[in-house]
Amino acid sequence: MTGVPDPAARGGGELDGFRIAYLPPEVGDLVSDFASEWGDVNVTTRVWERQVEDGHRVDLRVHVLRGNQLSTLAELCEFLAEYHERDPADWLLIEFQHGETSALIGAAEAFWLAGPGVAVDVLIDPERFTTDTLRAIMQRIAEAGPDRSVPVDPGYRITR
Repeated sequence: MTGVPDPAARGGGELDGFRIAYLPPEVGDLVSDFASEWGDVNVTTRVWERQVEDGHRVDLRVHVLRGNQLSTLAELCEFLAEYHERDPADWLLIEFQHGETSALIGAAEAFWLAGPGVAVDVLIDPERFTTDTLRAIMQRIAEAGPDRSVPVDPGYRITR
């Protein structure tokens, strides 16, 4: 698959202009990429899953969303509520910083507006991973390019 490194590296490669620099060791190594469009928003998705007794189970999804209607964090939140078929009234989200940008995080999902019309959405399996793990994955996603970098803290460890 394009942009996907050796699973032992535990980074997630590049996805539609973003580098995924951290994956928890427990994330499955079956990786698939998808591209779709929903409501005039282009969605590029990478999914990590693992084999279980009765098939496969998704551990992690990263979506890169591109569309003119995604110009504010509120508009992104509204779009994602529809896209993931959630009731916004029941969706508990807390604001946090992703670099210098405001982001929102819940029990199994975190997202931020990378710029006008461009967003990243990360979803985990809440039965396997904590919100701290979700935040660690999210904080290590950045725009790819020669002048961009994702901060690396060699002492950073995730505990479950």
